[in-house]
Amino acid sequence: MMITDPIADMFVRIRNANSKLHEKVDIPSSKVKTEIAKVLKEEGYISNYKNIEDQKQGVLRVYLKYDANGKAALSGLRRVSKPGLRIYKGYKELPNVLGSFGIAIISTPKGIMASKKAKAEMIGGEVLGYVW
Repeated sequence: MMITDPIADMFVRIRNANSKLHEKVDIPSSKVKTEIAKVLKEEGYISNYKNIEDQKQGVLRVYLKYDANGKAALSGLRRVSKPGLRIYKGYKELPNVLGSFGIAIISTPKGIMASKKAKAEMIGGEVLGYVW
């Protein structure tokens, strides 16, 4: 099966596992997906992630995060820039997600990072998605 938008596929898998309160979710691995998982962990939306080698491209295992009452730390994920329509923003135009309660994941020349860090470093880039 060929996936035309692997980042959207990653977001859908995480969103679906999160809604069913799964402990973890496995995603076909890539460098970009690993960097997105790193940003999600740094911002506190997931508890951990790890790459598992297999005979193909590898698997990115994402461990979801819940509080003591079973409420998910991650409320939502939305893909913004798509393969057919790329969305680029300068650092002054980077969006505030839910009044700064969420983050935008930005692909910059210095790597993939949260919008808060991109604003602090004064770099813009492609808006990959919103997380809240």
